[in-house]
Formats: sequence, structure tokens, C-alpha cells
Amino acid sequence: MPRRTDIKSILIIGAGPIVIGQACEFDYSGTQACKALKEEGFRVILVNSNPATIMTDPELADATYIEPITPEVVAKIIAKERPDALLPTMGGQTALNTALSLRRMGVLERYNVEMIGADAHAIDKAEDRALFREAMNKIGLETPKSMLANATDVKNADRKTHEAERAALKAEKPENLDAALDALETRWNLGEGDRKQRYISHAMAIAAQALDHVGLPAIIRPSFTMGGTGGGIAYNRAEFYEIVQSGLDASPTTEVLIEESVLGWKEYEMEVVRDKADNCIIVCSIENIDPMGVHTGDSITVAPALTLTDKEYQMMRNASIAVLREIGVETGGSNVQFAVNPADGRLVVIEMNPRVSRSSALASKATGFPIAKIAAKLAVGYTLDELENDITGGATPASFEPSIDYVVTKIPRFAFEKFPGAEPVLTTAMKSVGEVMAIGRTFQESLQKALRGLETGLTGLDEIEIPGIGHGSTPANHADDRNAIRAALGTPTPDRLRMVAQAIRMGTSLEDVHAMCKIDPWFLEQIAGILAMEDRIREHGIPQDAANLRMLKAMGFSDARLASLVRKDVEEIQKIREKLDVHPVYKRIDTCAAEFASPTAYMYSTYETPFAGALANEAQVSSRKKVVILGGGPNRIGQGIE
Repeated sequence: MPRRTDIKSILIIGAGPIVIGQACEFDYSGTQACKALKEEGFRVILVNSNPATIMTDPELADATYIEPITPEVVAKIIAKERPDALLPTMGGQTALNTALSLRRMGVLERYNVEMIGADAHAIDKAEDRALFREAMNKIGLETPKSMLANATDVKNADRKTHEAERAALKAEKPENLDAALDALETRWNLGEGDRKQRYISHAMAIAAQALDHVGLPAIIRPSFTMGGTGGGIAYNRAEFYEIVQSGLDASPTTEVLIEESVLGWKEYEMEVVRDKADNCIIVCSIENIDPMGVHTGDSITVAPALTLTDKEYQMMRNASIAVLREIGVETGGSNVQFAVNPADGRLVVIEMNPRVSRSSALASKATGFPIAKIAAKLAVGYTLDELENDITGGATPASFEPSIDYVVTKIPRFAFEKFPGAEPVLTTAMKSVGEVMAIGRTFQESLQKALRGLETGLTGLDEIEIPGIGHGSTPANHADDRNAIRAALGTPTPDRLRMVAQAIRMGTSLEDVHAMCKIDPWFLEQIAGILAMEDRIREHGIPQDAANLRMLKAMGFSDARLASLVRKDVEEIQKIREKLDVHPVYKRIDTCAAEFASPTAYMYSTYETPFAGALANEAQVSSRKKVVILGGGPNRIGQGIE
């Protein structure tokens, strides 16, 4: 179907200032949406309070407002610009919450503004924990045992009082009705703080009952927050009440879901895109190396999922599509998160985001499929089969699910050193400030590249000291040292993967490591393979033939890592590599695993091994003069999106 002709202008709400859980991924999404909609001839109006973004560049929107993203301010912009539609799915939780507030205030109805991409009902159904649980039960999908703590009855009473006051004011027919209504809203807004405290007190009483139902440990998930803000895992009653209080305060709806613990389960995400004709595709599956209990934004993740059987993947794929249909996301991208019990295969739905998310940006970069751009065009009436895949130069439609012939690893970057009082323990509330993504032909290559990309001085799985470990020859055999290893591996921290590697170096069996950290055995075997090769390099030195050196490079060993293993200067390793003519080749990210020719110069480097046949370099080098532009690396405090 062609794009809609009844819409002329579209308002896009940005994500505002960068905060943990809501960073430059949403600038990427918003920029793509602005470009896509302008390309289609729509007038684009943008609201974003963050000037250090690409999307606020003057040429990207027809009207750009660098203003606070509050319902009151956006309402005034709507009154001035009179857009036909509002696209709330590109600005993270900020945009969604603002759009819902505008609807509740009656602004969208007053100015006849249609919400596109995801309507208010779908957003409520996905973000409201009770409605989401009911929706999953309806379609036969399991969610963790849980109970809501909120103040719905008290809020409903306040809402009725508010509506009665508005109705009475309208009945009086004052000379300036709009001014009188604005004054009423101002008075109600000023009383928001007192009402919030009343709601929290009421919800805390319900939380006490929920604790008896769910038990400890308990996971607390606030509604309508980004990055798990205000949530966490409670192991005792004191922690429980503290986290619930924080969650209720952070939730704009004063509501938390108190959930049974699924700690140690495997976590997966599916990036789904749907159009108004009910065509659905899975852009990418993502697997969290860290088990449940760590926010997905703080987890090391890989794409595609590597430890699922095809049967399990197809079940998860079908469940993801069923979730979108039931929630009512008519068009655009959504992220659905699952937990799987490795003991019995039990599958539960954790949550879904009815919008472009952090994971959407990762999936876009991992596959080459521009989720935000496609989602924007679907929101204005196109279907997936009508849109071309730009990566393949139109050889495939957007309805063609991406195929991946490489492995992508994402590792978060933390900044605990900037906050001396902060505890470097990872929970369900996101704490990372940035991330790196690396691409390789194998998981081992991808992982080691990602570790180097953090720009923290790592050359790979560098050695690390495990707190409390003695200095015996085989420390893993001593009871005290085993306890120290168990404590280090059982506590999610930014360095846990290196702790895992160190424990394996010390002789801890893979079975014991898995029991301590719950990381899937397949990933542990891959790490053990890297460590075994390190031992071989230390014993035998750098290979003096091209085939064996290329094999090391294909496992992700950098020149710097090899140099440190044999205690030589990196320049010596480089000379050996040059002498043996061992160089990387460049492969193309084309969404189709080289099934079709792709003109897009989106590349990654890799070392091919001899058994792969002749070396194939997909980079098409031109004779034109060239300039290399170096990026800033992962976001960190002091070096962000600017």
C-alpha cells in the first residue's frame, strides 16, 4: 500500500539529555526517522532538549525545538505547529511517557493529532506490568510469578475528583475557559508531589503482601522506566523495602512489579519488525552471555544467538510475533525479551519494548538492517514488501529477514572509577555508560576484538587478580581459594568474564565454573579454547609458518596479546606477520550472507584460516584519494555523543 496522504506534518519527540540507559542509540534512531520522513515529503517537527545530537542539526527537520521534553512544553509546540501525527517510538522512554501524558491531558484529541507507530493502548499494554501479564496469559505465554504493588484505587479516586472539577468548571462557562482550565491544571500539577507520597505509602503496604506471595530473592521492576531505573534484586527484607521505595519513586505511574527470581536463567532478545498488513520479520536474535539478574544493557551479548537449537529458536520467533500481535504494535520495531531455564527448557516472557530500543540500534549495526528508518516508513503506511533494502541496492525487499555469516559481540563500558562510593556490582538496573561492538567470523575472534575495543588497555582476556586468592601453585585446590573464586564468579561485576578466564587458568573445572556463574557451558568452552592456545603460545612461541599464525589471528589474538604472551615487543610480532604475509581481509555486512551483490561499504576485518579456501577480500579499493576518520570509541564520562 502507498504511504498515507492524509498526513502532512509529523512531530518527533527526542530522548532528551543522555542518561544511563538512554544514550546516543536514540539519537541514531531519531536521525534515521527524520531523514526517512523528509525523504517521503513530510514536514518534520522535532523536539529535543539535547543540542549535542545529530538529530538537532538544522537540516534534518523542518522545525527544531530545543526545549524541555515535558508534556506542558510539547503541548505548546503542538498548539503552535499543529502537526497531523506524533511519532513517539524514536525517543526512548522519555518520548513514550510524554506522548501518554499528552493523550491523558487531552492535548492530542484537542488538536486532532494522531499517534502513529504505536498507539496509546499498545504502549500501555506493553509498559503496564499488569496489562502485559494479562496479555501474555491470554496468548498462552508464561511470565514469572509476580504481583503488582501500586495505588490504582487511590489514583482513580483522585482522577474522578479531577474530572469532576474540570466538568464543573466547564459547566460554569467562564469568560476565558482555556485560561481557567490551565489554572486548574497548574494547581493539580503543584499538588503532584504530595499525591505521589500518598501513592507510595499505599503501594508499600501492598508490596509487603507481595513479598509473602513471591518470596526471596525477589526482582523489583518499576513500570514505565528506562534501563531498569529504580529496580533491582532483593535478597533480604531490608533490601526489598529499600528497592521498592526507590522503584515507586522512579515510576511515573507509581507502580512496581514484584517478581519471582529467575536468576541464572539464560536471557535472549528478539528484534521484531511488523507492518500494518501483519507481515512480521525477525531482524536479529541476541543472546546474553551473562545470565538473568544483570540488565541486558550491562550484559555481554552476542548476535545471532549461539546456544539455541533451531526448534528453540523457532518457538521463540513465533512467541515474539505473537507478543507484538497481542500487544497491538501495528507498525515498526519492537524488542521482546525471554528467559529460558537451562535445566528444563521452561520459556518465560520477561518484557517487551513497543518502540525502537538500545538493542534495536545494536541489531541495526549487527545486521545492516536500518530498523529505525524502516519503522518510520512503516508508520506512514508502507508495508515491508514495498520497501527496498538499501544495503543490497534494492535486490531484496525489507521483508527479507537478514542472514548473518559472522558473530557480533557487544561489551558494555563502565565508569565506576568516576564514582568512588558506587558499588561495582551489576543488577537489573543499568549502570554502564557506553558499549563497544566487534565483528568476527568466530565467537573467539569477535570476543577478543571487543575486549580490545573497550579502550581500557586490554589486549584480550588479560590476566586479572581474583580478590582473596593465595599465591600457591594450584590455588583452585585450596578451600579458601575455592571460596574466593566462588564469590568472584557468583557476583556479577564488569570484570566477571576475565575472572571466569582466570579461574579456568587456575585449574577450576568448567563444570564448577558454570555452577558458580551460570554462564552457558558453550561459552566457557570457547574461553577455555582461547586459554589453551595461550598456554601453547607460551610454551612453543610464535609460529614461524603462515598457516599456524593465521590460525592464531583467526581466534582473535592481536599482535599486542601475542607479544605479551611471549614477552616480546609488539614490533617483533608485526615483523614476523609481515614476513609471512599474514594480513586481515575485509568482509561486507550485507544482510544476506553474500547471497546477493551489495554495493554498501559496511565492512569488518577478519583473518581467514587456510581450511576456508583461498583468501577472499570483499573490499573494493578505488584509486581515489582517501581520508581516514577516527571515531571516539565507546561512550564514557567526558567523551560522549558530541
